[in-house]
Amino acid sequence: MIIDCHGHFTTAPATHTAFRSAQLARLADPTLPEPALVDPSDDAVRDAVENNQLKLLRERGTDLMIFSPQASSMGHHIPDPAVALAWARTSNDLIHRVTRLFPDSFAGACQLPQTPGGSLDNCVAELRRCVTELGFVGANLNPDPSGGFWLGPPLTDEHWFPLYEALVELDVPAMIHVSASCNPNAHTLGAHYLNADTAVFMQLLQGDLFARFPTLRFVIPHGGGAVPYHWGRFRGLAQEMKKPLLKDHLLKNIFFDTCVYHQPGIDLLTKVIPVDNILFASEMIGAVRGIDPETGHYYDDTKRYIDASKLLSAEEKQAIFEGNTRRVFPRLDKLLKSKGH
Repeated sequence: MIIDCHGHFTTAPATHTAFRSAQLARLADPTLPEPALVDPSDDAVRDAVENNQLKLLRERGTDLMIFSPQASSMGHHIPDPAVALAWARTSNDLIHRVTRLFPDSFAGACQLPQTPGGSLDNCVAELRRCVTELGFVGANLNPDPSGGFWLGPPLTDEHWFPLYEALVELDVPAMIHVSASCNPNAHTLGAHYLNADTAVFMQLLQGDLFARFPTLRFVIPHGGGAVPYHWGRFRGLAQEMKKPLLKDHLLKNIFFDTCVYHQPGIDLLTKVIPVDNILFASEMIGAVRGIDPETGHYYDDTKRYIDASKLLSAEEKQAIFEGNTRRVFPRLDKLLKSKGH
């Protein structure tokens, strides 16, 4: 199989986005009525998926995508926990609709109702609901709910431990994924996303989180930000800090995806990072939606880069396309086995 571990519902039906607009309007003007969700019809959900993500999956030869709410719209910088919970539940329920309508093509990953510096109680409860009731196989974790200002504790801080305990208990990984930047110095897609990937890796390098949670698993998306390109820097810093070798310190628990949008970038990723730590992904209809004039193909058609790699054997390509993701997402593996895959 070809499994894409990183997709977002960036083409959600209009009624879904209208609910969010009404939420935000009421935050600005509390005299407005409490927004009421108008559930989109099954036909509207089908139309939103079939003409977008599903169409491209089929065209590009991908079998299944792990699908989550639109990352840039998670809006974790808003401090109201009730709004965050309502928006997360609404977004996750919509993803569940997609997985029910297209069970062979999508598996769910959830948005957490995070707020800046807020309690994680609602996050743990929503994670449990999505995994145990909705059948989701993963979650997205925002390391910077402040939206680009990095006002909260690092991911190695005890603040996050209740969530890690639930992730370990449920045996689901978390993809590290920020939401939109509120900082004018950090463009959401070109800076904030990649900054976060790099910053989190360094946080984890400095700490010893996986000694406390040896089965906790993180997927750092977008090829790991600057990490593969500066692998020597990180190895050197770990050495100066008297940390173990990175393969022992971090690589049993951290994985990188292939949302890297040109061949040289993918070649660097697969040359520097062990194949066992690389998961296929595209984040299609996401950050970069255009066609590369140098190739005539979509930038985010990342399967082409793996297929064209001269560095990877057929077995290594299949590990990236399927085997590694099934290992990192055991609930997905179980789901696929129940369907005879």
